[in-house]
Amino acid sequence: YICSLNMLQINFIRQNTELIKQRLAVKNFKDTSLVDTILAIDEERKRLQFEYDETQAKVNSASKEIGQLMAKGDKAAAEEKKKLVGEWKELLQPISSKLAEMEKAQHDELVKLPNLPHTSVPLGKTPEENEVVRQGGEIPALSKNAVPHWDLAKKYDLINFELGNKLTGSGFPVYKGKGAKLQRALIQYFLDYNTSAGYTEYQPPHMVNEASAYGTGQLPDKEGQMYHVPIDGLYLIPTAEVPVTNIYRDEIVKENELPIKMTAYTPCFRREAGSYGKDVRGLNRVHQFDKVEIVQLVPAEWSYAVLEEMASHVEKLLQSLGLPYRVLRLCGGDMSFASALTYDFEVYSAAQKKWLEVSSVSNFETFQTNRMKIRYKNATGKTELLHSLNGSSLALPRILAALLENNQQDDKILLPEVLLGYFGSDSIQ
Repeated sequence: YICSLNMLQINFIRQNTELIKQRLAVKNFKDTSLVDTILAIDEERKRLQFEYDETQAKVNSASKEIGQLMAKGDKAAAEEKKKLVGEWKELLQPISSKLAEMEKAQHDELVKLPNLPHTSVPLGKTPEENEVVRQGGEIPALSKNAVPHWDLAKKYDLINFELGNKLTGSGFPVYKGKGAKLQRALIQYFLDYNTSAGYTEYQPPHMVNEASAYGTGQLPDKEGQMYHVPIDGLYLIPTAEVPVTNIYRDEIVKENELPIKMTAYTPCFRREAGSYGKDVRGLNRVHQFDKVEIVQLVPAEWSYAVLEEMASHVEKLLQSLGLPYRVLRLCGGDMSFASALTYDFEVYSAAQKKWLEVSSVSNFETFQTNRMKIRYKNATGKTELLHSLNGSSLALPRILAALLENNQQDDKILLPEVLLGYFGSDSIQ
């Protein structure tokens, strides 16, 4: 997944070195000396490039002189020049090899740099330091007999966690009967909600190649979190964002096609290495789950207005489900490698008495599109990188958990009115 060196990126780093280090510190990125390493490699690369160009210029100049000398009949002088040209050409190959090594070394270091956080990103290192932007919905008062979703799933025969463990392993639940039907109802509702807002639905592959995983920033940062099929060089997708955003990789789109709005349902696969304890019970943290994603590609000047529009879109979806929720602006230390600004959405589980993350809506600015070379021609005919954004709309496991827990009665589970046409009933009994 090696791509060509982006000189604009290097020039930006060179011209804004201290600013970049400051922004990386906001993201709690420890190795800011990496910036100096990249610039030192670039100095050596520039020196080699100069040496190569100078030597090549000598070869070109001497080659012309040889022709002129031969035309004059000065064969001896021409032969001397040929000897010099031969010596210079011998020098070119090792310089060229070293230059290629330096370009690769620089690229390998560049891809270790995360995206710079937006200036509005709050300082902080842990989830506890995220900023609550707003909150909505009412937290229900449950009866003293209320139980968490894993008990409800057993009571109403909706999800079999033990069977998933038998078939695959821990974190691979099996949905059954009304549980499977409710999953399907939620997926269809989410897709219809998104397409009615102008998103085009896609059904992408559930595995991607290295180039796709590199393009959205999963590689080289998240290798340990993805399921890998080494014999084929493929990765199971951690989110539909990866294949969907890559649809436009290496393309120049027309301005009148913008904004590009895409949505997709896929299963998602995450190793979640290191997850353990009470916070991973039931559907709280699983290795395979269903999610509906939204992605937009827009010009730079639109992207932050579009981020707010996408956040509002997800917020209204949560409101339609009647779930208590809050919106967080993530602090620098809790943001993803590729994001410039992220809003997290959490719903409140009254049975577990805790907030559960159900969506992230992020602006990646040009971080992904630079890797994927997704561009457009503006009104003046200039080719520019687009900005990419995405969001969960929505991830199902914790949505389902909150719906079951918050709507439980002694003898049934009530369902939101918006699901009636999809599920065919207003309750699970």
